[in-house]
Amino acid sequence: MGLTQLAGLLVGADDSLRWRLVAEFLEEYRWEPVDERPALLADEPDCTDDQRWDVFLAALAEHLAARDGRRAPAWTEERSLRQFWFPFNTRAARVDAIVHAPAAFRRRGVFVAPQELEVA
Repeated sequence: MGLTQLAGLLVGADDSLRWRLVAEFLEEYRWEPVDERPALLADEPDCTDDQRWDVFLAALAEHLAARDGRRAPAWTEERSLRQFWFPFNTRAARVDAIVHAPAAFRRRGVFVAPQELEVA
């Protein structure tokens, strides 16, 4: 599953399902051969009908590309939030995200702790 397919599945889903879909994407991405991973991030996803999730996908693409030692797809550059978003909005989660959010997320205003992006 590429990011374009993930974006399509996020449309109309509640946040609980969205996080399960992100986890599934990350698991599949992890098992793809490294030389095939850029294709999963290359195409700009359509709008999810939620700007926060649209920006999240751009941050995710940049984050994963960087982990693989590659540049982010060009489409990611234009996406950012005007107001910070804490997807996990408890006091402890906010502090953890402020301190530890990966740079690709932080610079776009999405504060998510790295462990939220890991899969079992």
